[in-house]
Amino acid sequence: MPDVTKIKNLDELEFAVFCIENIASRLGKNAEEIYRSLTEKSDILNSYIIPEYEILHTQTKEYIVDDIISLMEERGISV
Repeated sequence: MPDVTKIKNLDELEFAVFCIENIASRLGKNAEEIYRSLTEKSDILNSYIIPEYEILHTQTKEYIVDDIISLMEERGISV
């Protein structure tokens, strides 16, 4: 099992929701589908989005969404 980082505060929680909602919007999916893709189909939420919060949250929305979608594609996660 990969090293997993848990959400530690409201800022990280809000960022996770921001990522999920914006990826869903970009892909034309609902947020629940994206959440499942980032948690059940992969560990991207807890192994990448939350641990990299300090760096990611300083980027543009477009960069963040593109980055996470690219990672999903690299890992073979279809939505």
